[in-house]
Amino acid sequence: MLIDLDAFRNTPISSDPFDHAIVQGFVRPEALEAVHRDYPDVGKPGSFAVDTVSFGPAFARILEQIQSPEMTRIVGEKFGIDLTGKPTMVTVRDRCRARDGQIHIDSKGKLVTVLIYMNPSWEEAGGRLRLLRGPGDIENYAAEVPPDEGTMLIFRCTPDAWHGHKSFEGRRRAIQLNWVVGDNYVKREQRRHRVSAFLKRLFGRRAA
Repeated sequence: MLIDLDAFRNTPISSDPFDHAIVQGFVRPEALEAVHRDYPDVGKPGSFAVDTVSFGPAFARILEQIQSPEMTRIVGEKFGIDLTGKPTMVTVRDRCRARDGQIHIDSKGKLVTVLIYMNPSWEEAGGRLRLLRGPGDIENYAAEVPPDEGTMLIFRCTPDAWHGHKSFEGRRRAIQLNWVVGDNYVKREQRRHRVSAFLKRLFGRRAA
């Protein structure tokens, strides 16, 4: 296993400011080198559906493991949600724009969000995800998560799950996994991501 499900299972859910857990070392230390090597080399800012990018076998394994029945069962038990039959959706990020990270909540179609960070030890002031007590102030936060390699943040998508980070520009790798309300939501988001990926490739070629 590339991931440590016991570490997740043994991490309590915090309710301040909303239901979440932070699991350091969720990606096992001995797996980090392989996952880094096989991570999609997107080279652009934005969020990309995994079926629009290329990656190696270790990354494929971690995608399989984080969407496994056991992972789903643990998530459902810890958050008190019945995820039986609920589809998953995975996107990846490689680079961050200065305007990224603005305060927001995730869309209503998402039930649970998982962020798995894959960056060297984070020294920057920006790019540290903050779990906020409201939408009005990035400084009013209960927890801050540096995007260090192997760290997982998981939270329930609720109307008060405000989060964001201070501005950062550069490489900031993250895998995002969501359990969502149904297949129609997945299909709609897949179409949106494919169009977005096409436009990014098109304008990237023109700029070159």
